[in-house]
Amino acid sequence: MSVLEKMSSAEAIALEDKFGAHNYHPLPVVLSKGNGVFVWDVEGKKYYDFLSAYSAVNQGHCHPKIVGAMMEQAQTLTLTSRAFYNDKLGVYEKYMSDYFGFDKVLPMNTGAEAVETALKICRKWAYEKKGIPENDAQIIVCENNFHGRTTTIISFSNDENARKNFGPYTAGFIKIAYDDIDALEKAITASKNIAGFLVEPIQGEAGVYVPSTDYLAKAKALCEANNVLFMADEVQTGIARTGSLLAVCGNCTCEAKCEKQASYVQPDVLILGKALSGGAYPVSAVLANDSIMNVIKPGQHGSTFGGNPVAAAVAMVALDIVSEENLAQNAKALGQLFRDKLNEYIVTSSIVKLVRGKGLLNAIVINDTEDSETAWNICMKLAENGLLAKPTHGNIIRFAPPLVMTEYQLLDCVGIIINTLKEFEK
Repeated sequence: MSVLEKMSSAEAIALEDKFGAHNYHPLPVVLSKGNGVFVWDVEGKKYYDFLSAYSAVNQGHCHPKIVGAMMEQAQTLTLTSRAFYNDKLGVYEKYMSDYFGFDKVLPMNTGAEAVETALKICRKWAYEKKGIPENDAQIIVCENNFHGRTTTIISFSNDENARKNFGPYTAGFIKIAYDDIDALEKAITASKNIAGFLVEPIQGEAGVYVPSTDYLAKAKALCEANNVLFMADEVQTGIARTGSLLAVCGNCTCEAKCEKQASYVQPDVLILGKALSGGAYPVSAVLANDSIMNVIKPGQHGSTFGGNPVAAAVAMVALDIVSEENLAQNAKALGQLFRDKLNEYIVTSSIVKLVRGKGLLNAIVINDTEDSETAWNICMKLAENGLLAKPTHGNIIRFAPPLVMTEYQLLDCVGIIINTLKEFEK
């Protein structure tokens, strides 16, 4: 078959099955086009995208400004490596630093790379600034975390599917319960070798667990009191997804950090990815102030593609769109509407136990066991009815549409979801 020849969904799935590694279990939908909140399969069927590539496509599929910036830069200069300067990187770094309120940014490509970068910075800071003996630094993480799938990251995961038969594992991590300040305080005060606390402001992959209102602020205060770095992994929750620019912003919906917002929790290290490029290009970043970031010297960390001109051009436009199109405000309003409508339905439902989330990062918990296929079957039926979502952890379905969605579209989607769920009521 010619690569230019149109193929069916079945043929495309068969090709992946034969020639691709089986490291994912996707829904059997083969997409070939996207625009805004919609995607189309190879047969031309139209769907609402209610996953947004795990919150990477916050600005909508194929946003013309992002695509335009990418094409213009790709036709001019794509890659220099960091062996030389380029005329986009410095501009991008200043833009990022100003936008998020930090002294410096270290550009990378993927979310997992950014997390690994943050861990390295934290450890180096611990040895050179805090005085922890080399190789003794410990970093506190939370149970049920998801920070990526590198060898180091899975070392502190408790997802056995991600861990089993990939050891030996990297040492130096302490796992505690999520949203448990007492557990954090106990871990921090039990040792003088605690370098940092790595946390997702909302645990997305675990099933969209939103912590107590004051959890992040209390965690930051504990870290500050004990000279421990507070590291916020906002790869999935950042860039307006939860109704504010960052999930650590609390209720703030401004386009940048606002000193007047009492709910803002300033991370020592901020980790970004996914929607930093609007899903058009792999872009991630770690931000910190000079007292932390300056521990990294030439040759000690890097990436051939990190900070390339295309990434810089795309990310700046992607962030401009967040501000220009009021995506945080839209996510906050539509997210509340979504949960209100689902809660109205849940009162009389036997198939859904609850809906939870913040902004347009939400999930419903299906009234069945984690090892059941009910949530998967619901997602299959949702796809049949024109909406794409996917289960996480067996009986939980995550909903995260592009933030450019309108109220009319959201209510249409709520109708599809509720009518689909009704087919599974006992």
